[in-house]
This record gives sequence, structure tokens and C-alpha cells, in this order.
Amino acid sequence: MTSIKFRFAQKEDVPLILKFIYDLAQYEKLEKEVVATEALLEEWIFEKGKAEVIFAMEEEKEVGFALFFHNFSTFLGRAGIYLEDLYVMPEYRGKGYGKALLKKLAAIAVERGCGRLEWWCLDWNQPSIDFYRSLQAEAMDAWTVYRIAGDTLYKLAETKEDGGIFTK
Repeated sequence: MTSIKFRFAQKEDVPLILKFIYDLAQYEKLEKEVVATEALLEEWIFEKGKAEVIFAMEEEKEVGFALFFHNFSTFLGRAGIYLEDLYVMPEYRGKGYGKALLKKLAAIAVERGCGRLEWWCLDWNQPSIDFYRSLQAEAMDAWTVYRIAGDTLYKLAETKEDGGIFTK
């Protein structure tokens, strides 16, 4: 393997970002969940600046990616980095690209003064769990993830039971 290089994604990379998202969803057996489009990714990543993407490169080829954004810890009193997606193409796995991407994200977190780097992993994904534990990552077993999405999100947003009004 040659030395690993990284680059931040640019707007013209949106089709490649979407391809990596689909490839990851297929690996996770969640391809039916993907509703992202190139237009949505362009809007939310590049126009609204709500996420960032870095690519791991072998020479001039993108072989993996990490999509991440800042979150905030009230306990730490500062931002952290949340890794939404990490994906390395199958033929490049086991060559250090995943570890290099996580090391790069850790370096970005430190450079930006963040207090932590965190992510979720599917319970059945033992190869990834083993990989993360090899890096000394700690499973947050005492926490349960909750989600409201789709129609449920819209219904909750329309609820006026408390009579609360948002003001600026």
C-alpha cells in the first residue's frame, strides 16, 4: 500500500458521495432506507454546510470516505465530532484505510478543540465492532438510541398540546 492521503470533498464529488452511501447501505442491508439524492446532498453538505466528507485516497483514487458533523456535549461544554458514515471499498479493506480515516478524524477533532469523536455501529456488525475495540473505542452500552423520523416527526412538530410558542 502506498501512503494514504486524504482530501475534503468538493461539490463535484456529490455523485461519488452518494455512491459510497449506497454501497454502505448495501453492506448494512439497509439499501431500502436510502432516500438521499444528489440534490439533497449538495444542499445539506455544501450549501448549508451541515456535514463534511473526507476521502481516503490511494494515489488518485478515492477508496473510502467518512461523513461527519459537529455535535455538542453540554457535559464537556464543547463540540465533538459525530461520524455518521465510514466506508472503505471491499477490495481495500484490511489495508489500513479505515484506521487511517479514524485517525484523521481524531486529528481534526483535536485540531478543532473538540472533546470527543463518536459514532454508532450496528449490533450485528462484529467485524466493525472488533475493529473499533482494537482502537480502544468504548461501547456506550448504557445508552439507547431513540429516533423520530418521517411522518412521526411531522406529526410531533404539528402537536400544539402544550401551547408553546417559539420566539427569537
